[in-house]
Amino acid sequence: MKFLVGQIPGGTAVFLVSGDSAINLTEQDSSLGPDLLGVMTSGKTLDELQDISTRGRSVPVASLKPALPIASPGMTICLGLNYVDHVKEGGYEIPKYPVFFMRTQRSLMPAGAPMMRPACSEQLDYEAELMVVIGKAGKHITPEEALNHVFGYTIFNDGSVRDFQRKSHQWTSGKNFDATGAIGPFVVSRDALPEGAAGLKIESRVGDEILQSATTSDMMWSVASTISAVSEFAALCPGDLIAMGTPPGVGHAKIPPRWLRDGETIEVEIEGIGICANPVVNEVKL
Repeated sequence: MKFLVGQIPGGTAVFLVSGDSAINLTEQDSSLGPDLLGVMTSGKTLDELQDISTRGRSVPVASLKPALPIASPGMTICLGLNYVDHVKEGGYEIPKYPVFFMRTQRSLMPAGAPMMRPACSEQLDYEAELMVVIGKAGKHITPEEALNHVFGYTIFNDGSVRDFQRKSHQWTSGKNFDATGAIGPFVVSRDALPEGAAGLKIESRVGDEILQSATTSDMMWSVASTISAVSEFAALCPGDLIAMGTPPGVGHAKIPPRWLRDGETIEVEIEGIGICANPVVNEVKL
């Protein structure tokens, strides 16, 4: 099943997407709430959600303005250096343990919203990533059980301000500029994709310019092993998000570097999930 959280008068609602049409599930059952966290904690099965959708009126997907799939995720954790060729293009050694960093709430925005090119830097980069949406709580999760904790998968563009990322050994500042991490618009349930979302084509582009092109099978740490590793140090809860790292082709590694510019639209596409597109705009100093 494919979901989209869209803006409606007075708030947001969860829509079930089929082709070019969508049905407002929240309108049919208010207990589902305004985003996917309510759906995941409602106890309703996918079959029950499908039954609810049969009572609704369909609207064009194109008419919906996306909102964040989870309005306030308890934890957004990102995996760096998860594709060998990306590790090499960045000049790093191959890690023996996943490289984790956190994203703040204000650094995130939905697909379609402007990605902010900061006034203090010209080095806004793109990173196409698979993102895991956790649907079941747990800690000390084994790799064998990890995929049972996944609700679904979405798209993440980990917009990174490279000169700030390299100001120290910690990446926090370069990875947390306001409105640089785009999510969505669609979340696809885990049953509708290959196990662990493996083997999906992942690509970023601006217009006809292909920037990155790879497959999720190239990841060093799988979804299952990553969930297990995170759960060793942090309890996972429904609505938590895990970004799975980016393939090679990022802007800072190109010669000359390829930074995002005001007026461009950066797209990230993952096979079976959809396209996350965001216009790039210059920050206006207040």
